[in-house]
Amino acid sequence: MLTDRLAPVFDEPACATNRAKTDADRKAGCRTKGPAPGAAAGGCAFDGAKIALQPIVDAAHIVHGPIACEGNNWDNRHAASSGPDLYRRGLTTDLGEMDVIQGGEKKLWRAIREAVERFDPPAVFVYQTCVPALIGDDLHAVCQAAAERFARPVIPVETPGFVGSKNLGNRLAGQTLVDHVIGTVEPETTTPTDIALIAEYNIQGELWQLTPLFERLGIRLLSCITGDARFRSVAQAHRARAAMVVCSQAMLNVGRGLRERWGIPFFEGSFHGVRATSEALRGFARLLVERGAPADLIDRTETLIAEEEAAVWRRFAPLRDRLAGKRVLLYTGGHKSWSIVSTLQDMGMTVIGTSVRKATEDDAARARALLGEDGQLFGAIPNAEMYRMLRDGEADIMLSGGRSQFVALKARRPWLDTNQERHHAYAGYAGFLVLAERIALTLDAPVWPLVNGPAPWDDGWDPDWDDGWDGTATGEGLA
Repeated sequence: MLTDRLAPVFDEPACATNRAKTDADRKAGCRTKGPAPGAAAGGCAFDGAKIALQPIVDAAHIVHGPIACEGNNWDNRHAASSGPDLYRRGLTTDLGEMDVIQGGEKKLWRAIREAVERFDPPAVFVYQTCVPALIGDDLHAVCQAAAERFARPVIPVETPGFVGSKNLGNRLAGQTLVDHVIGTVEPETTTPTDIALIAEYNIQGELWQLTPLFERLGIRLLSCITGDARFRSVAQAHRARAAMVVCSQAMLNVGRGLRERWGIPFFEGSFHGVRATSEALRGFARLLVERGAPADLIDRTETLIAEEEAAVWRRFAPLRDRLAGKRVLLYTGGHKSWSIVSTLQDMGMTVIGTSVRKATEDDAARARALLGEDGQLFGAIPNAEMYRMLRDGEADIMLSGGRSQFVALKARRPWLDTNQERHHAYAGYAGFLVLAERIALTLDAPVWPLVNGPAPWDDGWDPDWDDGWDGTATGEGLA
């Protein structure tokens, strides 16, 4: 039953805040509301599951539902791949009215068969949406039969949109990996420094800003869940020696699953900002040494951190004066609600407030500790209030996702995208410099003095000036 799958996702024993709650509060979940009319406007559970699993780049991802549920996979999230592009193919059963009446199971079977015959993927993920869930299609039975017939994993992702929010879909997708994927493949070799990254989606290639650091330390990234991932690499994550959860709100349950089922220790961290990146590397080094890696890994990590931080501050020096003291309104969510705060503070900027609407309570606590008593923690800010804050000059720039960009632009204030639709990677030491350069370019763009200054006709404009037009438009002589 779907309700049985929801219960453990709402009650997260790996979260210290959740453990301290009463039984009734735990059942209510962690900053995740139940289904409500209109809730899917901000992303439904199906959307969250697809976002979390789609970066497994060599698998086939079939959406079982009406065609409108399948979006533009080619360029909607910028989760980059170093090879296969099958994950970007829009595969859907395209259910119509007759399928609602007669059932969609046969159509799903044919879709799985066509995907296998055409693309020969190592695995197929099948996503349940609202319509087939309501009409009673047995997703598990079809997937089990297809797995036996086509001799490969066919994995049901039971996340119809009506069960809740996008974040709930993230967690249900993570639980699907723990239950059906991780532990099903053994790696050819293992090392004492094998690690897993959890909830890192390689947006615009951010993972590739981190792998050179691991390679210099002799750390092998055995499994990334799920950025630039191959199905086999995700399936062998149970042999990692240590793991880090990048976005706790999305996949803390995966870290817990690795620890409970296979004894893999994990910690929560971020690779956004200089301080956070250094602490994440230290966290990996510490856990790996505890589990048998060479003891000098800690010293080598400190040497690498010292070299990288020195290089970052040297390259950042020309930007320091352009950014120092600038005020930022941060309207994002998840781990970015605090990790981007840390990044901006590393640049000498002042964050007047950050949104914690999609963050865990631990994320909110980290943001509060970084901002101090003067900083504000927001939930959802109404557009009118956001416009007022920007127009009144409370912030010099807003960093957010694409949905709120037009509020900033209407207020004639600089705006920069920090969500998944962005076109630049901001992870690690290299990403810190990229973000600093993008903020500086945005703040210094010549358009802002023009749109905020007087209009050209406000000074010396002659209202009696005659341009020779008599008020008619015949179109004669116009090209």
